[in-house]
This record gives sequence, C-alpha cells and structure tokens, in this order.
Amino acid sequence: MKKTNFDVGDFIEINLSKTSYQGVFMDSPVDEKETLLLKLDSGYVIGFNKKDIFSITLLKKNKNKLLNSNEKKIEFDNKKSNIALIVTGGTIASKLDNQTGAVKPVDNIQEFLETYPEVFNSVNLIKVESPFMKLSEDMGFKDWKKIAKVCVNLLNDNNIKGIIITHGTDTLHYTSNALSFFIRNLNKPIVLTYSQKSIDRGSSDAYLNLKCALNVALSDIAEVVLVGHASFNDNYCYGFLGTKVRKLHTSKRDAFKSVNTKPLLTIYPNRIEKNFECKNRNKLKPKLNDSFEEKIALIKIYPNQNPDILEYYSKKGYKGIILEMTGLGHCPGKKSDNSWINPLKKIQKKGIIICGVSQCIFGRVNPLVYSTGREILKTGVIYLEDMLAETAFVKLGWVLGHKDWIKNKKIIKQKMLENFAGEFNERIEE
Repeated sequence: MKKTNFDVGDFIEINLSKTSYQGVFMDSPVDEKETLLLKLDSGYVIGFNKKDIFSITLLKKNKNKLLNSNEKKIEFDNKKSNIALIVTGGTIASKLDNQTGAVKPVDNIQEFLETYPEVFNSVNLIKVESPFMKLSEDMGFKDWKKIAKVCVNLLNDNNIKGIIITHGTDTLHYTSNALSFFIRNLNKPIVLTYSQKSIDRGSSDAYLNLKCALNVALSDIAEVVLVGHASFNDNYCYGFLGTKVRKLHTSKRDAFKSVNTKPLLTIYPNRIEKNFECKNRNKLKPKLNDSFEEKIALIKIYPNQNPDILEYYSKKGYKGIILEMTGLGHCPGKKSDNSWINPLKKIQKKGIIICGVSQCIFGRVNPLVYSTGREILKTGVIYLEDMLAETAFVKLGWVLGHKDWIKNKKIIKQKMLENFAGEFNERIEE
C-alpha cells in the first residue's frame, strides 16, 4: 500500500485494484490496526483490509482535526417537515473506544446528533429528548413509562409530524409493546430503531435503519413501528408492528422478525410499501394510559420442572404470571413426577392470574387437542392464542395495573383476550 501523509478526519481516496472510494478517514481500534475505516458521503462506514489497498490519496486536509469534518449544520427550513427524536442509548447511540476496541455510549446528545448529520438534513429536527441513556438490558417498567410520557407530549404538538426513538436491541421489542399499550388514541407514527454496529464501525447498519425510520416517521400511518434491516444486505428495511416482533438473532443486521404475520411495511430509502392495512394519521388526542402492575413474572416451562416456583411467586406477592408453555400450551401433567395441575389450581385460588402462551414462537396455543391441555384449562389458566411471550408479559402488567379491571377474573380474562394493539392474529401468516 502506497501511503500519503493523512490523519484521522482527513478526506481521502482509497484505490483498490479495480475501483476506488472517497470519504473521511476514521481511526481503527487498537486490535484491528490491519483494517482501515472510511466514512462515505452517504454516512455509511466501510472497512478495508490494508493488504487489499493499492494506494491512498489525500484529497482534503481536515484542519480542525474533527472526525466528522464533512458534516453540515442542520438549519430550520419552513419547507421541511418537523420531527422529534428520543435518544435512550444502545449501540446506535454508542461509539468505538479506540483504546480498548469496545463500544461505549456517547458522552452527550450533541455528540449523537453530530454522528448522523446526513440522515436529518431533509427535515427540521425541532425536538430532541433523552429521558435517560441506558443499554436496553438495564431498562425496566419505569423507563417504559418515561418514554411513553415523552411520546404523548410530542404527539400532542401539532408542529411535529412523527417521532423516532433510538434504542438498544436486547429489549427493544418489550418497549415497542409497552408503547403500543400505554399510548391510546395514537395519531402519528412512533418509530423505534436500532443498530447492531455503531456508526463508526465498518459495515454499520445504523445509517440505513435511521434513514428508513425517518421515512416511516414522515409517512401517513399512525402505528408503533419497529424498523430495522430486512436482510444482511444494506438495501431496504422492514417496519414491524410493535406487538408482533421479536429479536431472533444475537448479532445479525436483520435480527428482528415478524411473528405469525408479515412485516407491516417494506421500506426503501426513497419509498414505503404497505404489506397490509395500517391505521392512518388522524386528529385524535393521544392519552397516556400507563397503569402497570410490576409484580408479574414470565416462567419458561421445561421437562420435569418443579412447580414449587409458583409458591415462591405467591409468597413474594406477585399478581400475575405468564407461562411460556411447550407446544400447544402444556406443562407437566398428571403422569409427570412433578405435575403442575394441582399447584396451578391452588395458586389461582389465591387470586394470582395465570396466562399461557407457547414457547414455539410461531403458531398459537390450543388446550383442547390433548388431555393435558384440557386439564390445565380447567384450572383456570387463560390461553392467549398466538400472542408472543414478551407481548403477553407486558400486556398482563398493563391490564393488572387498572383497578377497575381487576375487580374479578372475568374482566381480566376479557381484557387479556381483547385485541388492543394488534397483538392477536385471526390468521397466522409466515
């Protein structure tokens, strides 16, 4: 590799054997010094193995030594649409620590905005909120409420066309569920998005996810939508309904998938295709309905599992439990050494609400096919059709948080089986 004298932040041209690329030179982590990172004009960061580079030409020196020397200042323009941004943390709001090679959160919101200038130059970013900065595995019920409260305030601002929320991936689908239930009379799009790699890493997915999220925020729908890569390639995204999506891969770009339904939207950088009917923008006044019972649990059923765990939750004062059951909705029956039938009867007599979903992810529960299912159904367990376990968990806490709904089990069952935010499908679609 023939090297010209260039530094981090300089605008350079990398010449390979048959093609060349221009962009801002970025620093590489200490343990990846054989990789050269280049930030293209589009905002996409690409990595090159130094062995593959024929030569590098310095095109423009960065006098200020700033990483993002080619960024443009975003100014208010009456001809542009206004959007709001909620930053909560996660990889998409992180950067590379060149000393350790690990990813760490940005120091402040301004640093975040300066990382993605190309995305927002087509709109007026008139409101930026950050109720907290956390990795998503550290989030809890109170954090969902904070986000929902900020959203409702922004939704009731007539100057704002849509909301984008940046979030970590690990529990992103829990938050999308919470917002789907907590916010009633939704009138504009709420779009949650993420990245699996921070923007300063080669092959980051952050830019396309944000670009597609922006397209949805400006669209004519009124839904809670999770937006992310549709494939490994960097060409288009899917928009998933907030209650019918799950993270199904630890690290792939297209980590999130729709479950039991098609993605709500197919999103390209310049257009959106609706895959089925969406709720449209409207003039309703959004309301915050975030009543929530925190004493709820999610239990995964496994072979020969001891039912004593139910007694533990009873002693701890829990009000409801979601059982992530095997197959069509089963747990160890009467022929098992650890039958759950009598313990389920006992625990429900104490007033604890028990609901059942399948751990199979795809498909729906049906307790009437096998004798064990019928026995469990007779104990009073509420079977939740094709609802995802995470969705059921959030919904149970939300339902039990309403004092007027918990007067008797019939009302609770009715509300758990009511389709508030598209959490049920009449027809299963792969």
